[in-house]
Amino acid sequence: MVNSAAPVTAEPLAPAAVFDWLDQAADLRAAAGLTRTLRSRPAEDPVLDLAGNDYLGLVRHPAVTRAAADAALRWGGGATGSRLVTGTTALHTELERELADFCGAEAALVFSSGYAANLAALTALTDPDTLIVSDAYNHASLIDGCRLSRSQVHRAPHDDPAAVAEVLAARTQPRALVVSDSVFSVDGNAARVGELSAAARAHGAALLIDDAHGLGVLGPGGSGAVAAAGLAGAPDTVATVTLSKSLGSQGGAVVGPRRVIRHLTETARTFIFDTGLAPAAAGAALAALRLLRAEPERAERAREVARLLSAQLTAAGLRASTPDAAVVSVRAPGPEAAVAWAADCRTAGLAVGCFRPPSVPDGISRLRLTARGDLTDAQIAHAVDVIRRTAPLG
Repeated sequence: MVNSAAPVTAEPLAPAAVFDWLDQAADLRAAAGLTRTLRSRPAEDPVLDLAGNDYLGLVRHPAVTRAAADAALRWGGGATGSRLVTGTTALHTELERELADFCGAEAALVFSSGYAANLAALTALTDPDTLIVSDAYNHASLIDGCRLSRSQVHRAPHDDPAAVAEVLAARTQPRALVVSDSVFSVDGNAARVGELSAAARAHGAALLIDDAHGLGVLGPGGSGAVAAAGLAGAPDTVATVTLSKSLGSQGGAVVGPRRVIRHLTETARTFIFDTGLAPAAAGAALAALRLLRAEPERAERAREVARLLSAQLTAAGLRASTPDAAVVSVRAPGPEAAVAWAADCRTAGLAVGCFRPPSVPDGISRLRLTARGDLTDAQIAHAVDVIRRTAPLG
Protein backbone atom coordinates (compact mmCIF):
# COMPACT_ATOMS: atom_id res chain seq x y z
CA MET A 1 0.00 0.00 0.00
CA VAL A 2 1.35 3.40 -0.96
CA ASN A 3 1.38 6.06 1.73
CA SER A 4 -0.14 9.11 0.09
CA ALA A 5 0.14 11.32 3.15
CA ALA A 6 1.92 14.59 2.50
CA PRO A 7 5.38 14.85 4.06
CA VAL A 8 5.56 16.76 7.29
CA THR A 9 7.70 19.87 7.06
CA ALA A 10 8.95 21.98 9.92
CA GLU A 11 7.58 25.45 10.33
CA PRO A 12 10.23 28.00 9.37
CA LEU A 13 11.78 29.77 12.32
CA ALA A 14 11.55 33.49 12.75
CA PRO A 15 14.88 35.30 12.17
CA ALA A 16 15.14 36.07 15.89
CA ALA A 17 14.79 32.38 16.77
CA VAL A 18 17.28 30.62 14.48
CA PHE A 19 19.98 30.66 17.15
CA ASP A 20 17.75 29.85 20.14
CA TRP A 21 19.40 26.42 20.33
CA LEU A 22 22.65 28.15 21.30
CA ASP A 23 21.04 29.49 24.46
CA GLN A 24 19.86 26.00 25.35
CA ALA A 25 23.36 24.63 24.79
CA ALA A 26 24.79 27.40 26.98
CA ASP A 27 22.35 26.50 29.76
CA LEU A 28 23.47 22.86 29.59
CA ARG A 29 27.14 23.88 29.83
CA ALA A 30 26.38 26.14 32.77
CA ALA A 31 24.58 23.32 34.56
CA ALA A 32 27.62 21.11 34.05
CA GLY A 33 30.01 23.80 35.32
CA LEU A 34 31.58 24.23 31.88
CA THR A 35 30.94 27.91 31.17
CA ARG A 36 33.98 29.63 29.70
CA THR A 37 34.57 33.37 29.65
CA LEU A 38 37.22 35.72 28.32
CA ARG A 39 39.16 37.87 30.77
CA SER A 40 41.28 40.78 29.59
CA ARG A 41 44.51 41.28 31.48
CA PRO A 42 46.35 44.57 31.87
CA ALA A 43 49.79 45.08 30.40
CA GLU A 44 51.24 45.37 33.90
CA ASP A 45 49.51 42.60 35.83
CA PRO A 46 50.58 42.23 39.48
CA VAL A 47 49.33 38.63 39.54
CA LEU A 48 52.03 35.94 39.45
CA ASP A 49 51.39 34.05 36.22
CA LEU A 50 51.51 30.26 36.33
CA ALA A 51 48.69 29.92 33.79
CA GLY A 52 50.44 30.83 30.54
CA ASN A 53 53.02 28.77 28.66
CA ASP A 54 56.01 31.10 28.97
CA TYR A 55 58.24 28.22 30.08
CA LEU A 56 61.54 30.07 29.90
CA GLY A 57 60.29 33.51 30.93
CA LEU A 58 61.20 35.06 27.57
CA VAL A 59 57.93 36.78 26.64
CA ARG A 60 59.10 40.05 28.20
CA HIS A 61 62.84 39.59 27.77
CA PRO A 62 64.25 42.87 26.39
CA ALA A 63 66.05 41.11 23.53
CA VAL A 64 62.81 39.41 22.46
CA THR A 65 60.55 42.46 22.67
CA ARG A 66 63.14 44.65 20.94
CA ALA A 67 63.46 42.13 18.11
CA ALA A 68 59.67 42.12 17.69
CA ALA A 69 59.55 45.92 17.58
CA ASP A 70 62.47 46.17 15.16
CA ALA A 71 60.88 43.60 12.84
CA ALA A 72 57.57 45.47 12.81
CA LEU A 73 59.32 48.77 12.09
CA ARG A 74 61.33 47.22 9.25
CA TRP A 75 58.83 44.79 7.68
CA GLY A 76 55.48 46.22 8.76
CA GLY A 77 52.68 45.10 11.03
CA GLY A 78 51.75 42.05 8.96
CA ALA A 79 53.13 39.63 6.40
CA THR A 80 50.73 41.03 3.72
CA GLY A 81 49.86 37.66 2.18
CA SER A 82 50.35 33.91 2.15
CA ARG A 83 53.90 32.60 2.41
CA LEU A 84 53.93 31.55 -1.25
CA VAL A 85 52.85 34.99 -2.48
CA THR A 86 54.29 37.86 -0.43
CA GLY A 87 54.27 36.55 3.14
CA THR A 88 57.82 35.18 3.33
CA THR A 89 60.45 37.61 4.59
CA ALA A 90 64.14 37.15 5.22
CA LEU A 91 63.20 36.74 8.89
CA HIS A 92 61.03 33.72 8.14
CA THR A 93 63.81 32.09 6.15
CA GLU A 94 66.39 32.81 8.83
CA LEU A 95 64.12 31.49 11.58
CA GLU A 96 63.48 28.27 9.65
CA ARG A 97 67.17 27.70 9.04
CA GLU A 98 68.15 28.24 12.69
CA LEU A 99 65.20 26.28 14.06
CA ALA A 100 66.04 23.27 11.90
CA ASP A 101 69.68 23.46 12.96
CA PHE A 102 68.74 23.72 16.64
CA CYS A 103 66.46 20.68 16.42
CA GLY A 104 68.97 18.70 14.37
CA ALA A 105 66.61 18.44 11.39
CA GLU A 106 67.24 18.98 7.70
CA ALA A 107 64.62 21.71 7.28
CA ALA A 108 61.76 23.60 8.92
CA LEU A 109 58.62 25.39 7.77
CA VAL A 110 57.00 28.15 9.82
CA PHE A 111 53.22 28.51 10.13
CA SER A 112 50.93 31.12 11.68
CA SER A 113 50.25 28.83 14.68
CA GLY A 114 51.15 25.47 16.12
CA TYR A 115 47.56 24.44 15.46
CA ALA A 116 48.00 25.18 11.75
CA ALA A 117 51.29 23.26 11.73
CA ASN A 118 49.61 20.15 13.16
CA LEU A 119 46.73 20.35 10.69
CA ALA A 120 49.23 20.69 7.86
CA ALA A 121 51.36 17.72 8.89
CA LEU A 122 48.43 15.38 9.43
CA THR A 123 46.49 16.28 6.30
CA ALA A 124 49.45 16.51 3.90
CA LEU A 125 51.36 13.43 5.08
CA THR A 126 48.37 11.07 4.99
CA ASP A 127 45.62 9.95 2.60
CA PRO A 128 42.89 7.29 2.45
CA ASP A 129 45.62 4.64 2.10
CA THR A 130 47.20 5.64 5.42
CA LEU A 131 46.43 4.33 8.91
CA ILE A 132 46.92 6.91 11.66
CA VAL A 133 47.59 5.57 15.16
CA SER A 134 46.95 8.43 17.58
CA ASP A 135 47.44 8.51 21.35
CA ALA A 136 44.13 8.82 23.20
CA TYR A 137 45.33 11.89 25.10
CA ASN A 138 46.65 13.84 22.12
CA HIS A 139 46.03 17.58 21.82
CA ALA A 140 42.87 18.84 20.12
CA SER A 141 44.86 20.11 17.13
CA LEU A 142 46.14 16.59 16.46
CA ILE A 143 42.64 15.18 16.86
CA ASP A 144 41.26 17.73 14.40
CA GLY A 145 44.08 16.96 11.97
CA CYS A 146 43.19 13.27 12.17
CA ARG A 147 39.55 14.06 11.44
CA LEU A 148 40.49 16.10 8.38
CA SER A 149 43.01 13.61 7.07
CA ARG A 150 40.62 11.28 5.19
CA SER A 151 42.54 8.41 6.78
CA GLN A 152 41.37 5.61 9.03
CA VAL A 153 42.30 6.62 12.57
CA HIS A 154 42.91 4.24 15.46
CA ARG A 155 42.76 5.82 18.91
CA ALA A 156 45.48 3.99 20.84
CA PRO A 157 45.51 3.65 24.65
CA HIS A 158 47.43 6.46 26.31
CA ASP A 159 51.20 5.98 26.55
CA ASP A 160 51.19 2.39 25.30
CA PRO A 161 53.83 1.72 22.61
CA ALA A 162 53.06 -2.02 22.74
CA ALA A 163 49.44 -1.34 21.79
CA VAL A 164 50.64 0.89 18.95
CA ALA A 165 52.85 -1.91 17.65
CA GLU A 166 49.95 -4.37 17.81
CA VAL A 167 47.71 -2.10 15.73
CA LEU A 168 50.46 -1.51 13.18
CA ALA A 169 51.12 -5.24 12.85
CA ALA A 170 47.49 -5.88 11.92
CA ARG A 171 47.04 -3.02 9.47
CA THR A 172 46.05 -3.50 5.85
CA GLN A 173 46.88 0.00 4.62
CA PRO A 174 50.15 0.43 2.70
CA ARG A 175 51.19 3.40 4.83
CA ALA A 176 50.93 4.28 8.52
CA LEU A 177 51.66 7.28 10.73
CA VAL A 178 52.10 7.15 14.51
CA VAL A 179 51.08 10.43 16.16
CA SER A 180 51.72 11.58 19.72
CA ASP A 181 52.33 14.62 21.87
CA SER A 182 55.85 14.62 23.29
CA VAL A 183 54.61 16.11 26.56
CA PHE A 184 50.92 15.85 27.32
CA SER A 185 49.62 19.26 28.27
CA VAL A 186 47.24 18.19 31.05
CA ASP A 187 49.52 16.35 33.51
CA GLY A 188 52.92 17.09 31.96
CA ASN A 189 53.92 13.45 31.47
CA ALA A 190 56.20 12.67 28.54
CA ALA A 191 55.57 10.13 25.80
CA ARG A 192 58.04 7.29 25.36
CA VAL A 193 59.23 8.67 22.05
CA GLY A 194 62.03 6.14 21.62
CA GLU A 195 59.67 3.20 22.11
CA LEU A 196 57.10 4.73 19.76
CA SER A 197 59.84 5.10 17.15
CA ALA A 198 60.86 1.45 17.59
CA ALA A 199 57.25 0.33 17.17
CA ALA A 200 56.83 2.47 14.06
CA ARG A 201 60.09 1.29 12.49
CA ALA A 202 59.33 -2.35 13.15
CA HIS A 203 56.25 -2.00 10.97
CA GLY A 204 57.38 0.53 8.35
CA ALA A 205 55.45 3.49 9.77
CA ALA A 206 56.40 7.14 10.05
CA LEU A 207 56.40 9.02 13.37
CA LEU A 208 54.93 12.48 14.00
CA ILE A 209 55.66 14.09 17.38
CA ASP A 210 53.96 17.28 18.55
CA ASP A 211 56.81 18.80 20.55
CA ALA A 212 54.98 21.95 21.60
CA HIS A 213 55.66 21.36 25.30
CA GLY A 214 59.08 19.78 24.78
CA LEU A 215 60.94 22.39 22.75
CA GLY A 216 62.92 24.60 25.08
CA VAL A 217 62.46 22.21 28.02
CA LEU A 218 63.58 18.70 27.04
CA GLY A 219 66.59 17.44 25.15
CA PRO A 220 70.16 18.79 24.98
CA GLY A 221 69.93 22.53 25.68
CA GLY A 222 66.18 22.43 25.21
CA SER A 223 66.32 21.07 21.65
CA GLY A 224 63.22 18.99 22.26
CA ALA A 225 61.92 15.50 22.93
CA VAL A 226 62.85 14.15 19.50
CA ALA A 227 66.48 15.08 20.11
CA ALA A 228 66.25 13.70 23.65
CA ALA A 229 65.24 10.34 22.17
CA GLY A 230 68.22 10.36 19.82
CA LEU A 231 66.01 10.85 16.76
CA ALA A 232 67.19 14.29 15.62
CA GLY A 233 67.55 14.17 11.86
CA ALA A 234 65.88 10.74 11.55
CA PRO A 235 64.52 10.18 8.03
CA ASP A 236 61.22 8.73 9.28
CA THR A 237 60.47 11.27 12.02
CA VAL A 238 58.72 14.65 11.84
CA ALA A 239 58.12 17.09 14.68
CA THR A 240 55.76 20.00 15.05
CA VAL A 241 56.62 22.80 17.45
CA THR A 242 55.13 26.04 18.62
CA LEU A 243 56.82 29.42 18.90
CA SER A 244 54.33 30.59 21.53
CA LYS A 245 55.59 28.68 24.54
CA SER A 246 59.31 28.42 25.28
CA LEU A 247 60.15 30.92 22.54
CA GLY A 248 57.82 33.57 23.93
CA SER A 249 56.31 34.57 20.59
CA GLN A 250 53.54 33.25 18.35
CA GLY A 251 53.36 30.77 15.50
CA GLY A 252 54.34 27.19 14.83
CA ALA A 253 56.63 25.10 12.66
CA VAL A 254 57.19 21.64 11.23
CA VAL A 255 60.76 20.32 11.37
CA GLY A 256 61.98 17.19 9.66
CA PRO A 257 63.38 15.72 6.45
CA ARG A 258 63.78 18.18 3.57
CA ARG A 259 61.43 16.24 1.31
CA VAL A 260 58.71 16.40 3.94
CA ILE A 261 59.08 20.18 4.16
CA ARG A 262 59.01 20.46 0.37
CA HIS A 263 55.80 18.41 0.26
CA LEU A 264 54.15 20.58 2.92
CA THR A 265 55.17 23.76 1.10
CA GLU A 266 53.50 22.52 -2.07
CA THR A 267 50.40 20.79 -0.65
CA ALA A 268 49.50 21.81 2.93
CA ARG A 269 46.35 23.91 2.84
CA THR A 270 47.04 25.69 6.15
CA PHE A 271 50.30 26.87 4.61
CA ILE A 272 49.20 27.68 1.07
CA PHE A 273 45.99 29.53 1.95
CA ASP A 274 46.94 31.21 5.24
CA THR A 275 48.55 34.61 5.67
CA GLY A 276 52.14 34.29 6.78
CA LEU A 277 53.26 34.74 10.36
CA ALA A 278 53.63 38.44 11.25
CA PRO A 279 57.26 39.63 10.97
CA ALA A 280 57.19 40.80 14.60
CA ALA A 281 56.42 37.26 15.76
CA ALA A 282 59.13 35.79 13.54
CA GLY A 283 61.68 38.31 14.86
CA ALA A 284 60.73 37.65 18.48
CA ALA A 285 60.95 33.86 18.05
CA LEU A 286 64.34 34.14 16.36
CA ALA A 287 65.69 36.30 19.20
CA ALA A 288 64.34 33.87 21.81
CA LEU A 289 65.86 30.90 20.00
CA ARG A 290 69.24 32.61 20.00
CA LEU A 291 68.91 33.36 23.72
CA LEU A 292 68.17 29.70 24.43
CA ARG A 293 71.18 28.59 22.40
CA ALA A 294 73.39 31.02 24.31
CA GLU A 295 71.87 30.09 27.70
CA PRO A 296 70.93 26.38 27.56
CA GLU A 297 70.67 26.26 31.35
CA ARG A 298 67.24 27.87 31.00
CA ALA A 299 65.81 24.48 30.00
CA GLU A 300 67.10 22.71 33.09
CA ARG A 301 65.83 25.50 35.34
CA ALA A 302 62.30 25.10 33.94
CA ARG A 303 62.40 21.38 34.75
CA GLU A 304 63.81 22.13 38.22
CA VAL A 305 60.99 24.58 38.98
CA ALA A 306 58.45 21.94 37.93
CA ARG A 307 60.01 19.38 40.26
CA LEU A 308 59.98 21.86 43.15
CA LEU A 309 56.34 22.78 42.60
CA SER A 310 55.30 19.14 42.44
CA ALA A 311 57.28 18.13 45.53
CA GLN A 312 56.07 21.04 47.66
CA LEU A 313 52.43 20.67 46.61
CA THR A 314 52.55 16.95 47.35
CA ALA A 315 54.13 17.64 50.74
CA ALA A 316 51.22 19.99 51.43
CA GLY A 317 48.81 17.10 50.96
CA LEU A 318 47.60 17.93 47.44
CA ARG A 319 47.41 15.50 44.51
CA ALA A 320 50.04 16.97 42.22
CA SER A 321 51.38 15.25 39.13
CA THR A 322 55.02 14.21 38.82
CA PRO A 323 56.32 16.26 35.89
CA ASP A 324 58.54 15.05 33.08
CA ALA A 325 58.85 18.57 31.65
CA ALA A 326 57.47 21.93 32.81
CA VAL A 327 53.76 21.22 33.41
CA VAL A 328 52.34 20.37 36.85
CA SER A 329 48.68 19.64 37.50
CA VAL A 330 46.77 19.48 40.78
CA ARG A 331 43.54 17.49 40.89
CA ALA A 332 40.28 19.14 41.91
CA PRO A 333 37.11 17.47 43.23
CA GLY A 334 35.09 18.52 40.15
CA PRO A 335 34.68 21.18 37.45
CA GLU A 336 32.85 23.73 39.61
CA ALA A 337 35.38 23.29 42.43
CA ALA A 338 38.22 23.74 39.96
CA VAL A 339 36.74 27.00 38.64
CA ALA A 340 36.22 28.34 42.16
CA TRP A 341 39.72 27.26 43.19
CA ALA A 342 41.32 29.03 40.25
CA ALA A 343 39.28 32.15 40.98
CA ASP A 344 40.34 32.12 44.63
CA CYS A 345 43.98 31.77 43.56
CA ARG A 346 43.65 34.81 41.32
CA THR A 347 42.09 36.83 44.12
CA ALA A 348 45.13 35.89 46.22
CA GLY A 349 47.50 37.10 43.48
CA LEU A 350 48.21 33.88 41.55
CA ALA A 351 47.02 32.99 38.04
CA VAL A 352 46.67 29.26 37.38
CA GLY A 353 45.12 27.28 34.56
CA CYS A 354 41.82 25.49 35.06
CA PHE A 355 41.30 22.37 32.97
CA ARG A 356 37.85 20.76 32.84
CA PRO A 357 36.01 18.41 30.52
CA PRO A 358 36.14 18.30 27.55
CA SER A 359 39.70 19.68 27.73
CA VAL A 360 40.80 16.77 29.91
CA PRO A 361 40.52 13.38 28.22
CA ASP A 362 40.15 11.46 31.48
CA GLY A 363 37.31 13.69 32.70
CA ILE A 364 39.18 14.79 35.84
CA SER A 365 39.25 18.54 36.53
CA ARG A 366 42.55 20.11 37.51
CA LEU A 367 44.53 23.22 38.12
CA ARG A 368 47.37 23.40 35.63
CA LEU A 369 50.60 25.18 36.54
CA THR A 370 53.34 26.38 34.24
CA ALA A 371 56.79 25.95 35.76
CA ARG A 372 58.49 29.04 34.38
CA GLY A 373 62.25 28.94 34.38
CA ASP A 374 62.51 32.53 35.62
CA LEU A 375 60.62 31.90 38.88
CA THR A 376 62.54 32.49 42.09
CA ASP A 377 62.40 30.11 45.04
CA ALA A 378 60.38 32.74 46.92
CA GLN A 379 57.81 32.89 44.11
CA ILE A 380 57.57 29.10 44.08
CA ALA A 381 56.93 29.04 47.83
CA HIS A 382 54.30 31.79 47.46
CA ALA A 383 52.51 29.89 44.71
CA VAL A 384 52.41 26.70 46.75
CA ASP A 385 51.10 28.57 49.78
CA VAL A 386 48.28 30.21 47.80
CA ILE A 387 47.21 26.93 46.22
CA ARG A 388 47.27 25.16 49.58
CA ARG A 389 45.29 27.87 51.39
CA THR A 390 42.59 28.10 48.70
CA ALA A 391 42.23 24.35 48.10
CA PRO A 392 38.58 23.12 48.21
CA LEU A 393 37.54 20.41 50.61
CA GLY A 394 36.96 16.96 49.21
